[in-house]
Amino acid sequence: MSSSKSSPTVICDLLFNAAKQWPDQPAVTFQGKTRTWQQTLQRCHAAATLLKNAGVAKGDRVAFLGVNSNACFESYFSPALIGAIIVPINYRLSVREMVECVEDCTPRVLLVDPNFIQQAEEIRQHCKNLKAVIACGEQTPPQGMSGYEESIEEFTAADALCEISPGQDDETVMIFYTGGTTGRSKGVMLSHRNCQSNTDCSIPLYRMQEGWNFIILGPLFHLAAGARVFSCTALGGHAVILPKFDVKDVLQTIQQYQINSATLVPTMFQMLLDYAGFGNYDLSSLKMLAFGAAPMSVALLNRVIRAFPDAEIFQTFGMTEASPILTSLDSRYHVLEGPNSTKLGSVGRAVEHVDLIIADEQDRELPTGQTGQILARGDNIMTGYWHSPELTAAALKGGWYHTGDAGYLDDEGFLFLEGRVKDMIVSGGENVYPIEVENVLAAHFAIRECAVIGIPHETWGEAVHAIVVLEDNAQCSEQELISFCKDQIAHYKCPVSVTFRDEPIPLSPINKILKTELRKPFWEGRSSELV
Repeated sequence: MSSSKSSPTVICDLLFNAAKQWPDQPAVTFQGKTRTWQQTLQRCHAAATLLKNAGVAKGDRVAFLGVNSNACFESYFSPALIGAIIVPINYRLSVREMVECVEDCTPRVLLVDPNFIQQAEEIRQHCKNLKAVIACGEQTPPQGMSGYEESIEEFTAADALCEISPGQDDETVMIFYTGGTTGRSKGVMLSHRNCQSNTDCSIPLYRMQEGWNFIILGPLFHLAAGARVFSCTALGGHAVILPKFDVKDVLQTIQQYQINSATLVPTMFQMLLDYAGFGNYDLSSLKMLAFGAAPMSVALLNRVIRAFPDAEIFQTFGMTEASPILTSLDSRYHVLEGPNSTKLGSVGRAVEHVDLIIADEQDRELPTGQTGQILARGDNIMTGYWHSPELTAAALKGGWYHTGDAGYLDDEGFLFLEGRVKDMIVSGGENVYPIEVENVLAAHFAIRECAVIGIPHETWGEAVHAIVVLEDNAQCSEQELISFCKDQIAHYKCPVSVTFRDEPIPLSPINKILKTELRKPFWEGRSSELV
């Protein structure tokens, strides 16, 4: 465990404490280059100076578009040093969707890595609020962009660093865009207190230790991976960053850097275990494995338990709005036999800093065993949605965050999920909201009616499937509709298959699409396969 210092009041204090207590210990490794905690603090301070000189002031937004990197890691702290707000942009989105996010949060500066220079140029053309685009990486920046690395070196060499002025603990420090039932992404505002609350919880929850080696391989535009930036910093750990998930790179990295902690989604586990050379690597250093975002089949869990006998395995349930953890299933319940195995179908108990209840449609708490909507409250719950007071009021009605997920609690407080109130699809750990895909399909000239559902998929857990009714005399192929969607939205949101119906899509008495009926043929006989 970390030392007994008092909890930071702002997230920047994690970085200050790490540089003070472990100045010469390795902090961040990316593409073979390692920097200490003192060097990381200096770089973040120089990056904050770069942002301030570009016109970023307290409360302004700074967007980051790029794969995982040392610069991406640093962006979790550098804007906060001057009271600004970081907005990681999902690089898997289409340019149109990226523009929507940037137009919504109106950042002063966009940080971009070499992989997305073209997208950054298009964003700048559409978003006049951008005052500067800063290119990360070692390459010479394109014309019209300043260079992140060369600027940091100049500021550090000259010691011409700005005054640090972080915000208050209740002020927004991060905005993450997440899909919405309205078809447009919502900006989830997280405060210093939110992020610190989750960090204080996760360290003892996962039994993490000071100086651990962490592999960061999930995209840092998701808080599931991003939260590990904070816990690693709090422990003076060593974050080894991979730009993206690649099976061979992951295995080599775990062996080379003696990784102790990894957080994955079930599909990543399956890809690792299916890799022909899996048994050729020494993975014995792993002490903690966490997964979430999607259910894991009993068959896959069995393989994971056998493949990593020395690691504790944890499942978590949460969402961005919860910073992100609500519940956790401890490693002692990840067993296939004995009394503890009866909890394997749950997502665990509410974590220490979270109050969680099951409520009816009037938000009245339901008794044990009854299914209703999952409501939660705690210091980890978001402050609201960016510039969306009505959505915020609905989500936080009565002081409880309304998750939109259905479930029940057993007599020991273990939460069992019973479905998703909002019909969200979880495909490979990514959330897909059907309404967004349906809005795109509805714009196709040949479609009269459409509905989007999740269907079983061996690798991804769920796959996006479209059910459509064509206009009279209209003709359209499955591939044409899939390609049409790919031109409009991120590829992971697009249907992988299409069913064409001659009869109308079934409706309820109040004219709502009966998606339960549409899903039945695909899911029949499969409910017991997932935990």
